[in-house]
Amino acid sequence: MNQPNSATPDCAITPDAILQLGLGFWGSKALLSAVELRLFTLLADGPLSAETVTVRLALHPRSVRDFLDALVALGQLERKDGLYANTAAGALFLDRRKPTYVGGILEMANSRLYPFWGSLTEALRTGDPQNEAKDGRDLFDEIYREPAVLAEFLKAMSGISLGAANAISVKFPWAGYKSFADIGTAQGAVPVTLAQAHPHLVGIGFDLPVVQQHFESHVAKHELSKRLSFYAGDFFADPLPTADVLIMGHILHDWGLEKKRMLIRKAYAALPSGGALIVYDSVIDDKRRKNAFGLLMSLNMLIETREGFDYTGGDCMAWFKEAGFAETHVEPLVGPDSMVVGIK
Repeated sequence: MNQPNSATPDCAITPDAILQLGLGFWGSKALLSAVELRLFTLLADGPLSAETVTVRLALHPRSVRDFLDALVALGQLERKDGLYANTAAGALFLDRRKPTYVGGILEMANSRLYPFWGSLTEALRTGDPQNEAKDGRDLFDEIYREPAVLAEFLKAMSGISLGAANAISVKFPWAGYKSFADIGTAQGAVPVTLAQAHPHLVGIGFDLPVVQQHFESHVAKHELSKRLSFYAGDFFADPLPTADVLIMGHILHDWGLEKKRMLIRKAYAALPSGGALIVYDSVIDDKRRKNAFGLLMSLNMLIETREGFDYTGGDCMAWFKEAGFAETHVEPLVGPDSMVVGIK
C-alpha cells in the first residue's frame, strides 16, 4: 500500500487566508489614504462620480476608479449607478465634521505607525522601539513639543476612546457615585461622554499643562464647563486628583510593569473608601487566543515605547489586589476593549 506523499498538497487546504493576511496591508493603506485625502468627508455631502472625485481631490485619473472600487469591495464605500457614496458606518465615523469621527487614530496610524511597523522584525530581534527613539528622541517629548502633532495625537485619542466611553457610561453603576477624574484625559472625550450621559456627575480631566487649552475648548464646545474642569499635572511626579471614581484609559499599556503597579498604587491612595478605579485598554483574553487586536496592540507598544505592553484581565486584577483593592472584575466594553474595575 502506498504511503501518502507529504509533499502533495491537500486540495481541501488553500493558502487564501495566509495570502489575505500577508497582503492585508494593501487594504489597510487604501483606507488610510482615503482618510488622509478626506474622501469620506467629501462624500458626506452626497454621492459623486469617479470623475468628480478625481477633480475635487486633485488626483491623477489613472487609478481613481481602481481605488474607489477597491474601497467598495472592502466594504468601505457603496456604488450605485456609477456614483460612489459612504456606507452608514463611514458616514457616522469617517466624516471629520461629526463628533463621532474616529479617523484621528487612523490619521496617526497613517502618518506614524504605518512606516514604523515596517521595522517590526528589527524590533523583535532587538527589543527596541522603532520610532523617534532610534534617533535618541522620546515619543512623548516629540508629541507634546509640536503643537500640530499634539493636536493630531489628542484627536486620535478621542477617536479611539469614544466607543469605550459610551460603553462605560452604560455599564458602570454611576448612580452610586458623584465625581470622577479621567487620568491622561487628552481632549476630554471620556469626561464629556460621561457628563452628557449622567447629569449628576462632576468631573476632572487630568493631564499635562500643555493639554489644558485643548481640553477646555472641547468641553466648552459641549457646554459642560460648569461640570468639567482641568487639573494640570504629571501622573508620575504629582499626586492624582481625588474623586469617587478614577479612570485610566489606554494609559497602563504605555509603561513597564513597575510603572503600571505604581500608577495603580497611586490611584488606590487617591480614592476614598468605596471608591472605584476603572482601567480600560485592549485587554488580552486570559488564554491569549482570541483578542488578536490586543496582542497586536502590545506589539505596537514594542514599536512605540521602551517598556510598554498590553496585558490580560487576570494580570491587571492581580496588580489591583496587590495595591489593596478589595473587589475586582473584568467587563467587555466594545470591540477589543475591556475595563478592569477595582473597588477600594
